Formats: sequence, structure tokens, C-alpha cells
Amino acid sequence: MTAPRSPLARTLGTRDAVVIGMGAMIGAGVFTAFSPAAEAAGSALLLALALAAFVAYCNATSSARLAARYPDSGGTYVYGTRRLGPFWGYLAGWGFVVGKTASCAAMALTVVTYAVPGLSSPWRGVVAAAVVVTLTGLNYVGVRRSALATRVLVALSLVVLALVVAAVAVGGTPERDRLLPGGDADVLGVAEAAGLLFFAFAGYARVATLGEEVRDPVRTIPRAIGVALALVLAVYVVVAAAALTQLGPAGLAANPDPLAYAVSTTSWAGLAPVVRAGAVVAALGALLALLLGVSRTVLAMARDGHLPRTLAAVHPRHRVPHHAELAVGAVVAVAAATADLREVIGFSSFAVLVYYAVAGASAWTLRAGRLVPAAGVLSCLVLAATLPATSVVAGLVVLATGALLYGGRAAWSRRAGRGPAQ
Repeated sequence: MTAPRSPLARTLGTRDAVVIGMGAMIGAGVFTAFSPAAEAAGSALLLALALAAFVAYCNATSSARLAARYPDSGGTYVYGTRRLGPFWGYLAGWGFVVGKTASCAAMALTVVTYAVPGLSSPWRGVVAAAVVVTLTGLNYVGVRRSALATRVLVALSLVVLALVVAAVAVGGTPERDRLLPGGDADVLGVAEAAGLLFFAFAGYARVATLGEEVRDPVRTIPRAIGVALALVLAVYVVVAAAALTQLGPAGLAANPDPLAYAVSTTSWAGLAPVVRAGAVVAALGALLALLLGVSRTVLAMARDGHLPRTLAAVHPRHRVPHHAELAVGAVVAVAAATADLREVIGFSSFAVLVYYAVAGASAWTLRAGRLVPAAGVLSCLVLAATLPATSVVAGLVVLATGALLYGGRAAWSRRAGRGPAQ
């Protein structure tokens, strides 16, 4: 039995949806994922980026097809439930909420790390929590205003990234030979790096999770996902190539802020503080979009009774899932005080790759064009398995915990005479 549904307001057009997806991807990828990916792939970083983009393309295609058919809030949680059954939808939703909650904490910590370097606990956690509370309040007053804010953040981030590329091209000493894979590259390292870089592409799904709030979803969602992914891939390739030719793979891996460091090694070193400010802006944009996506999946799961039904409440004035947004904001604010940026990328990547494996399997059941969904499922599982062992173990434990909770709820429902869990 599901809770009564109060519809969300359809206020987003194609441009707004593209910007929300770009805001999630750009902030998460350029400023956080390149460093650990370079450590894993070495000089084959661009090859790993291409592999991550291929996996993202397969899953974007599957997500677009599914979102056009099921334009409701919740993304793969909805698709898995409709196409594969309640358990698989629940598992996807569980993985998304847990993985992306960790990503939200990582983005909040990125803001604090770049904005107030050297800040120690407990003030580091207090400031990170304040950032989360502020953006949660922005989401609370309406998704349209959030989309407008994200547009500004994305534009500023792109300007800063353009400055990085210009600094290397004009004032740096780039070596083109560094773009070619060398003896430090191996297959497992490239696969691990691709899994970490996939974290940077996963933002395109934010468009699908907002399916109940876009105008003309059958037309808007597939177009927005495709455009956002193509634009971000172009940005990633150019920025990665610039940083790699300037610093080399070792320089990228050794610096937590590789883009700012790359600029500092050029004759344009005075722009390094601007790049650090850009990292803060990008992380804010990513956090804003992530909070939107997680709260909408929580809304969908609460509507179906997998989470407390009060989380399905929609604000009578602002037409947003305000209980879900407040709950997600509270959890993220607490998590931000203890999260480690590099480790949480791997954990989030594992959970999200499982989420997209369910999406690919769901798209495969549509029967038309099965090759791309099959490639997406296989590649997701391979990349997930090659992530750092700690990320794999933590991810499996979290997924097993979610499965046990689902089984316990189903057993309780049967004993209570309510039938199987819905």
C-alpha cells in the first residue's frame, strides 16, 4: 500500500535540466577525482577517462530511455521496481541514497577545505554543516530557484576551468609526451581509475531523478541527459589533458588540489587562488544538485513505504519534498564532520555503479536495443570489482545491510497479514 501522492510542480525546462546535471558532474569530477585516478592509472589517465565516459554513455542511454517511459521522481529506484521487481528497485534506491549521501558530505568538505584551508575540528565540521544547512534551505524554497543558482555556479566553474587551460597553454611548460600511456600503466589500474572517474560522470542521473518536475519529460529528459554528458566530457578531456601535460601523472596524484597546483607552476601563478575559489564554487554546485537528487529518491522510496512515510510529504506552497530534504540535509551535515574525501569517492563510486547496473538491467527488459544496456551492466560490475578493496568491502556491507532491512520488513508484513512488501 502506497501513501497518497501529491504531485510536484513541473517547472524545469531542458536548459535547467542540463545545468543541474552539469552542476553535479563538474564539481564532483574536475576538482576531486583526477588525483586518485592518476594515482591508479598513471600515464594512462586519459584512457581511463575514455573508459569511464563509455560506461557513462551506456548508462545515460539506458537512463534516458527509462526516464522517458517513467517520468516520475526516483530515477533507477522507479525503473528497477517497474521492470525487475520491488527488491531490485529498493536495492538501487538504497545504494543511490547511501552513496550520494556520502558524496554530499565529500562536497561539503571540499568547500571547507578550499575555502578555509587548515581549519581543524570541531570547527571544520561546524562550517561544513553550515554549508549543508544553507543549501538545504535553498532547495526547500523551490527547485526552480535551485536551478537558477546552479546555472550561476556552473558558469563560474567553467570560467575558472578555462583559466586553468589558458594558464597551462600560454604560461606553462606542457609536455605532449605525457599524454601517451607509459610503462606505469596496467589494465587493473586503468579499470580502477575509470571506476573512480565514473564518480565524476554520475551527475547526469540527477535529471532523471527530477522526472516529476520537468516539463514535457518524454522529450526533455533524454535530450538533457545527452547534452549534459557530452558537454561535461568535452570539459574533462581538455582540463585533464592540460593538467597531465603540465604536471605529469605523478604530479597529479601527489596534490589534492592538482588544478590549482598546475596553475601555480606556470607564469600565471597569481591565478592559483582564483582556481581554489573556483573549486569552492564547483563543489557548491555539485552539492546543491546532489541534495536535490537524493531527496527525490528518498521521496519515491517513502511513497512506497521503504522509508518512513512522513518523508513523502510535499510542501503545500513550495511543492517540494520538504521532509525528505530536511532529513537528507541533517544526515549529510552529520556525515560531513567525519568523511574522508579520497575514501568516500571510492565508496560512492561502488554504490553508484551498482545503482547503474540495475538501470542497465531494467533497460535490457525493454527489449529494443539490448546491446548498450548489456554493455552498461557488464562494465559497471567490472569497474565496481576493481575499485580499492576498502571501497568494495564497505559497499558490499552497506548493500547487504539494506537487503537485510528489506527482508525484515517483508517478513514483518507477512506476519502482520499485509502480504508481501510493496
